[in-house]
Amino acid sequence: MSDEVEPGHVRVRLDLSYDGRDFSGWAKQARGQRTVQGDIEDALRTVTRSSQTYELTVAGRTDAGVHARGQVAHVDLPVEVWAEHREKLLKRLAGRLARDVRIWRVEEAPAGFNARFAAIWRRYAYRVTDNPGGVDPLLRGHVLWHDWPLDVDAMNAAAEKLVGEHDFAAYCKKREGATTIRTLQQLSWERDAAGVITATVKADAFCHNMVRSLVGALLFVGDGHRPVEWPGEVLAAGVRDSAVHVVRPHGLTLEEVGYPADELLAARNREARNKRSLPGSGGGLGGCC
Repeated sequence: MSDEVEPGHVRVRLDLSYDGRDFSGWAKQARGQRTVQGDIEDALRTVTRSSQTYELTVAGRTDAGVHARGQVAHVDLPVEVWAEHREKLLKRLAGRLARDVRIWRVEEAPAGFNARFAAIWRRYAYRVTDNPGGVDPLLRGHVLWHDWPLDVDAMNAAAEKLVGEHDFAAYCKKREGATTIRTLQQLSWERDAAGVITATVKADAFCHNMVRSLVGALLFVGDGHRPVEWPGEVLAAGVRDSAVHVVRPHGLTLEEVGYPADELLAARNREARNKRSLPGSGGGLGGCC
């Protein structure tokens, strides 16, 4: 896959957010379900009065029900289309898109930019409450209710054993040809004054179901069903454990995507596509979150 933009085209970066509850994930579906990618591509085709669909590339393909506050995508548009519509494109998209998806910035991307492969980290938040009365009705679409008291200190102690570069096969849904080796840069929990406990999960990339599986394991530690050492033991075993629950998607939000300085974009693109392995392992092609 090349990062060279086809002659006569301009690569455009989109910064966006969405409430995922009514979407069947980011990626277009063969059976026509509503998706974020599908909605934006349809709106883009309509407002530019184009006969063709301009396909989006995204930083992180979120699952059904997962939200995003700081998602990033790119699209390659013909030079003449970009020249005609660039000044009014943002406002026209706002008028065309449903209210549960918003584009906040539309700008020409720097040379070598690729929304997926140039990213150096993604930061997610998972929100949960152990309030015995349940979730604030105004937050119910974004916060999970856990029906057991949670020990945040215990969850943080368990999380420390998971940070770093590891093979996260025990916490990922395996995909053919994709590696499960990731560098988990941050995994921490904090309870706010309202009793909402937020997990901050930051990594160079995520494999499928990784965040929700990690959260599920740590909740079992927090409520006392498993010891602090258990999530690290599952990681070391390297195989899916039926005791690790993939928590529901609505508590998860993609908060931010990080990119290097413009002059480092091309190098990052090449690095992200390389086969990845731990010392002594066979590696494999990187997958998406």
